Amino acid sequence: MTTHPETAPLPAAATVRSRVRIPLVFPDGYRVEAEVHTFHHLADGAEHLALALGDPAAAGVPLVRLHSECLTGDVFGSARCDCGPQLRESVRRIAEHGGYLLYLRQEGRGIGLYNKLDAYDLQINGGLDTYRANTALGLPEDARDYTAAAQMLAALGAPAVRLLSNNPDKAAQLTARGVTVAERVPTGVHLTPANHAYLRAKADHTHHTLAL
Repeated sequence: MTTHPETAPLPAAATVRSRVRIPLVFPDGYRVEAEVHTFHHLADGAEHLALALGDPAAAGVPLVRLHSECLTGDVFGSARCDCGPQLRESVRRIAEHGGYLLYLRQEGRGIGLYNKLDAYDLQINGGLDTYRANTALGLPEDARDYTAAAQMLAALGAPAVRLLSNNPDKAAQLTARGVTVAERVPTGVHLTPANHAYLRAKADHTHHTLAL
């Protein structure tokens, strides 16, 4: 299991670098406008994005999704994970409530695209689950660190959030970094024959709130 310190003070404050409004159109025809924020001084130096959807200021406590980049699921529609459907669902729900989708450049739970595809091969041909496949490659089960996400929320003026997530580690890490998680709101369960074992491993191994 991945462990994190109980408290992790933030490094130097991040600042908003730019804002640009972009109309989003999803494959099913859903359309929404997002104000995309970029940042200076993020702890890991990666080019993470925050998409403001709806009216975050009017929401009181904004609805926030920490969405880790998934090229295979978000772009190519891979059915081996639930990332693409979660992204689509999250954009709609945040736009309705008002809040932010943080798009974090943490492919494959932070192990990178090539390593993720190697782990897929071990799952398909070796019978390993998603966590055992990572460790078989000599990699962490989950290498993601949400320090940059906490910096982004501070720069956006969002000290408290309603967190749209099934993953308790995201809430724990944000709390440790000074963000108040007022509520954890589960996402839907996007089950397919191809991702059932993947979702089962998340529910059993890292206690994701998934009713399977």
